[in-house]
Amino acid sequence: MDDVLEAVGPRLKAIRIQRGLTLTQLAEATGISVSTLSRLESGQRKPTLELLLPLARTHQVQLDELVDAPPTGDPRIHARPIQRHGATYIPLTRRPGGVQAFKQIVPEGWNNGEPTPRVHEGYDWVYVLSGRLRLVLGDKDMILEAGEVAEFDTRVPHWFSNPGPGPAETLMLFGPQGERMHVRASAR
Repeated sequence: MDDVLEAVGPRLKAIRIQRGLTLTQLAEATGISVSTLSRLESGQRKPTLELLLPLARTHQVQLDELVDAPPTGDPRIHARPIQRHGATYIPLTRRPGGVQAFKQIVPEGWNNGEPTPRVHEGYDWVYVLSGRLRLVLGDKDMILEAGEVAEFDTRVPHWFSNPGPGPAETLMLFGPQGERMHVRASAR
C-alpha cells in the first residue's frame, strides 16, 4: 500500500507536465493550493480522496489512473462527455499524453461565420461519421461529407464549422506533440 501511495506524486506531476500546466494553473482549476499540489507531487503529502477527485476531474482521467489501480479486466472506457465551445467531445482513450481519440458532436450552425483559423502544436486526423464539416486548412476551403477524412499538421492554420443540415459527428485522433497516426488497411 505504501508503494502505491508513494507512486501517486510522480504520476500526478507527469500528468500535469504532459498537459502543459503549471502548478498555479492547476491550483486555479482545482481549488487546491499550489503548496499542497507541490507537496503531493514531491511525495511530502499523502494523497486523499478529497485531493484526488478534483485532480482526476481537471485532468479528465479516471481516479484509478491516478493511483495506478490494478486492472479489473474490463477494457471498456466509461467516457464522460465534455462540453467545449458549443461542441460535445467524448474521450475514447484513457491515458494522458500521446495520441488521443475523441468522438465530436457539433450542432448545425456551430462556429459558422467568418473563418478564424488557428494554429497550435499537434497533428490531427478527422473522420466524418455523419453530417458535414467545413474545414478551412491554409488556403483550402472544403466540405467533408460522411465517410471522408482529413489529416493535417495543426501548425497549418485551420478552422472547422458545421454548415448543416443537422448535427455532424466526427471521430478525431489528435497527437498533441505532433505524433502522427499510423493507419493500416488490409487489401483483403
